[in-house]
Amino acid sequence: MATITELTAETFDAAVASGVSLIDFWATWCGPCKLMGAVLESQVAPELGDDVTVGKVNIEEQPDLAVRFEVLSVPTLVIFKDGEPVETLVGVQKPADLVEKVKKLIG
Repeated sequence: MATITELTAETFDAAVASGVSLIDFWATWCGPCKLMGAVLESQVAPELGDDVTVGKVNIEEQPDLAVRFEVLSVPTLVIFKDGEPVETLVGVQKPADLVEKVKKLIG
């Protein structure tokens, strides 16, 4: 099962460098972020397994990453393939839709 990794400016690039990654940009004060985080942990990450890196970026602690990826509201989910952003999703997403979008990029 995939684990969700808290990413920082120092660890971000290495985490998304190869393969497919799903990164959740969030904030502690954001209610929808808490909901999305729970969905990622309980449904999305287990469904994706070890084929995908699932990470979280706290925009309050990592403002440079938020600026770099133009995160203007949270939650924002960015799907990466080999280090490049492929799709950006803003707001709470349905677990099945997220899994489907990510799985299309695997392999």
